[in-house]
Amino acid sequence: MFKRLAESGPAVVLTVDGKKVSARAGDTVASALLAAGIDHCRTTPVTGAPRAPYCLMGVCFDCLVTVDGVGSRQGCLIPVREGMKVETQLGRREAGR
Repeated sequence: MFKRLAESGPAVVLTVDGKKVSARAGDTVASALLAAGIDHCRTTPVTGAPRAPYCLMGVCFDCLVTVDGVGSRQGCLIPVREGMKVETQLGRREAGR
């Protein structure tokens, strides 16, 4: 669904839900997930409905993920870095994360 206009910048490898994902330096976590074909970042706490990045500018909170053990981070605002560990959030985040 999403395609890069140009391959620029060095490759960066991060882990998403235990799987290696390749991104480009300068990508945000949310854009790296979309480019890798990952169709949602989180599920809602009440119904479990999947939510995907929507605004990609930090307004809507649909791209919440856990980054390096810290939960409820807006993936659209966080640049990727080598070795980063990202987890999609299922329902309500756990206390302390």
